[in-house]
Amino acid sequence: MRDFSRGHEWLSINTATVRKQWRLDRIIEECARRGIRAISPWRDQVAAVGLAAVAQQLRETGITLSGYCRGGFYPAADAAGLAAALDDNRRAVDEACTLKAPCLVLVVGSLPGALDGKPVHRDIARARAEVHDGIAATLEYACKVAMPLAIEPLHPMQAAERACINTLEQALDVCDALDPARSGALGVAVDLYHVWWDPKLAQQIARAGRERLLGFHVCDWLTPTRDLLNDRGMMGDGVIEIRQARGWMEASGYAGHAEVEIFSNDWWSRPAEQVLDTCIARHRSVV
Repeated sequence: MRDFSRGHEWLSINTATVRKQWRLDRIIEECARRGIRAISPWRDQVAAVGLAAVAQQLRETGITLSGYCRGGFYPAADAAGLAAALDDNRRAVDEACTLKAPCLVLVVGSLPGALDGKPVHRDIARARAEVHDGIAATLEYACKVAMPLAIEPLHPMQAAERACINTLEQALDVCDALDPARSGALGVAVDLYHVWWDPKLAQQIARAGRERLLGFHVCDWLTPTRDLLNDRGMMGDGVIEIRQARGWMEASGYAGHAEVEIFSNDWWSRPAEQVLDTCIARHRSVV
């Protein structure tokens, strides 16, 4: 395993971690000041600053991306909604290319309307079929512009609203179906918050291998968890064996960033300078 204790060159900050405190341009500025060399921004944060302005700031600071958040949300109530989702994903691919991201992360979606508390139907098998077809269509375009897609499985607690792909095994089944040649065009983002509990995690990371392992997201699972979306823990404050999981990733060929992604009402209430400094310290001591 790589030694993270001597520096933080392999640290990336998912910009959701301090999104409530700062705009994206300030996040980039503060990361550069601390020698953080990679980020993973969200599309709405990029839009708020401007795609061209963000691309220029990244060039000027020398900061690269570990991923771009996010595409997906394919299922829809009707044909028009399915087509709109494909159009939006094509735009997401184009944005990722402009920012020179190594991959576009896909949160695939699930029951249409469930995120607003009004699901149009209860047929999760239909949603999974629409996800499969949606990824296939996006992959066809993404291959033309050389932008890899990374499917991110989400914890089963979010199976109705945000993602009907909930295990690494499910995600890799889709990868094998759509990219049997393991071309590097389609893979997975392993977010420990969502998959740490899976008894097949080590096995499936090994199955993924270097070609499929496109991202590695770290935070911690607190006990008790007070909010199923916005109570992620800082690394070392919870129960996930983070370094063990990184060992599995690296043994399978992953050599990219450890991306800190923390949705947390607690950490959003703290000064962002403190949050970034703590991320650096915990990346060295825990990740």
